[in-house]
Amino acid sequence: MGDLAIDTAVHGSDGHYTAQMSRDWEIWGPNGGYVAAIALRAAGAFSQFDRPATLVAHFLGVADFDTPVDLAVTTLREAKRAQSMRVSMTQSGSPIFDAMIWSVGDVAGLEHDVTEMPAVPDPETLPSAAERMAAAGLEQRFRFWDNFDQRPVTWVDNWEDRAPSAPVAGDWYRFVPRSTFDDPWLDACRSLILLDTLGWPAVSRLHRQESYIAPSIDLSVAFHRARPDEPWLYTQASAPSASGGLIACEGRIWSRDGTLLAVAASQLLCRPTRP
Repeated sequence: MGDLAIDTAVHGSDGHYTAQMSRDWEIWGPNGGYVAAIALRAAGAFSQFDRPATLVAHFLGVADFDTPVDLAVTTLREAKRAQSMRVSMTQSGSPIFDAMIWSVGDVAGLEHDVTEMPAVPDPETLPSAAERMAAAGLEQRFRFWDNFDQRPVTWVDNWEDRAPSAPVAGDWYRFVPRSTFDDPWLDACRSLILLDTLGWPAVSRLHRQESYIAPSIDLSVAFHRARPDEPWLYTQASAPSASGGLIACEGRIWSRDGTLLAVAASQLLCRPTRP
């Protein structure tokens, strides 16, 4: 397993940073949310403010794990309470990821939250995904999933012969070996990785998709609140529409006390796997 803080660390200053990707976050290459998290850390190192507000990004290429990536961060607009930044990630001169990110300072404004977290059991009352797979004699295909203590709310015993169901997936997740982080940018990376990743598992509830993959081509995340002391995050993802090789995904993350932390929308590019 990896360590989120170490594996997303960036090095440099003044808008010029480098990072080394870890194979512990491999799934169809470097996980898209993990790539985005490295870019978010670069924005955090450059930002004049401590709180990430939004990320809007395009995935432009697939990085490898052997060569460091370069990150260039520039200010698009800076005001008294907010800063807009562009983060461009390249590897050996090739574009990998490009994002626009807002950060904000102390802002007083209206307050409300009319969302309702789904009624689900407490995570510590549920068996872990690792325990369920071990009981079934199954092994995890991708080492990426070793970075979480995942507590499924529902479980399909015979996944290969599953009946189609609604394209919605919702489970509890706790990062391991470290689960909480004081740095607000690193704390936001927890939500960012989960929100990018879980659209495809939602699609898999409806479709038998063994002959397809669907990497993200874009991602938009709004960070609403933070619970840096809470290790457990409940993530619900859905894929309400798929057509013409594109799959629309939506996601929300709540803390254990039912507080909405972040929401996201993404588009996946669905294509056949190589023989």
